Amino acid sequence: MSAKRILFIGGSGVISSACVARAVEVGHDVTVLNRGGSSSLRPLPADARQVVGDIRDPDSVREALGHGTADALEFDVVCEFLAFTPEHVQADLDLFEGRIGQYVFISSASAYQTPPSRLPVTESTPLVNPFWQYSRDKIACEDLLVAALRERAFPATIVRPSHTYDRTLLPTTGHWTDIARMRAGKPVVVHGDGTSLWTITHHGDFAVAFVGLLGNPRAVGDTFHITGDHAPTWNQIYGWLAAAAGVDDPQLVHVASETIAAVHPDWGPGLVGDKAHSMVFDNAKVKALVPDFRTTVTFDEGARQIIEFHDAHPELRRLDPVTDAAFERILALPRGPIAPG
Repeated sequence: MSAKRILFIGGSGVISSACVARAVEVGHDVTVLNRGGSSSLRPLPADARQVVGDIRDPDSVREALGHGTADALEFDVVCEFLAFTPEHVQADLDLFEGRIGQYVFISSASAYQTPPSRLPVTESTPLVNPFWQYSRDKIACEDLLVAALRERAFPATIVRPSHTYDRTLLPTTGHWTDIARMRAGKPVVVHGDGTSLWTITHHGDFAVAFVGLLGNPRAVGDTFHITGDHAPTWNQIYGWLAAAAGVDDPQLVHVASETIAAVHPDWGPGLVGDKAHSMVFDNAKVKALVPDFRTTVTFDEGARQIIEFHDAHPELRRLDPVTDAAFERILALPRGPIAPG
C-alpha cells in the first residue's frame, strides 16, 4: 500500500505511541497534533512531525494545521485517540468533513454487551453496557459517526481496543501498589475467583493491525476490534507479575467485584462494567484485512517488561496510600464463598 499522510490526534498514550511508531516504521508521512512538549516515557519518533494545538479548541487546531492558508497541511487519514463524548466527535466532523479520505475513531471493546451473552465476542455483538458511563459515551460517539456515514458518506472507521498495555502500565486494580504489597509479603486482592478469562494485548501487536487499516479502502465505513488472541486468567496475570517481581508465593485473596466496588466506588465501573466478566474475542475480521496481525507478546513476557521498566524508574514505583488503605478495608471484611465476578 502506498504511503499516506496521516494525522494522529494524540500520540503519547499507551496505544497511540505504538501506532505512531509503527506508521513511521512502514513509511507513512506522520503528523502528531498535541498541546506541545514530549513524553519522556513515550517520546515521538524523530521522523514524526509535531504540530501544537488543543483538540478541545477548534480554532487552535485550524491555526496549527493552517486551514484556509496556502500552506495548509492536508491529510489522507485522521486518527482520533482523544474523543470520548459525542461533542468531541462533532467537533472533529466540523474540522475534517470533506477534507480527508478516512477518519479512524478509537472506541472501546467495553462498549460490547456486558456481561456478554456468548463468547467469543464479534463485531456484531450488541453495544450495551449499563454499568460504565465511559462505555456508553463511546457508544454515543459511534452512533454519531454511523449517522454521518449513512447520511453523508463520511469515511469513518471505528476501532475498538480491549485492554491494551505497554511497559509503563500495570493491568491490575492496584497498579504498582499490588507489586509493592507482594514484595512486602502482604496479601493482594484479586476480583472474583481469579478464573475469568481476560484478553490483554501488547500495544506493539495492536499497532500492527491498526496501521494496517489506515488508508485501506476496505476498512472505510466498517468497524473492527483489535484485541489479540491471548486471554489468560486473572490468577495467571497476577502470578506472572509476581514471578517477574521475584515473589515466589504471592498471597492472592479473592473478593467479589461488587464487594470491592462497595468499598472503593471509583473501581466499580471498571470492574463490574468490564473486568469482572470473561472477555474473549474473534479477530477474524481484522485479520482478513491485516494478515500480519497476531499475538507476538504474551503477558508472561509483558509482565517481565513492566517490572523491569518500573525497577529501572524509581519515580514510577509509588505505593498509593489511598489504594493501600482500601485493600486493608476489603481484607478486613468477613468473607464467605465468592460470588461470580
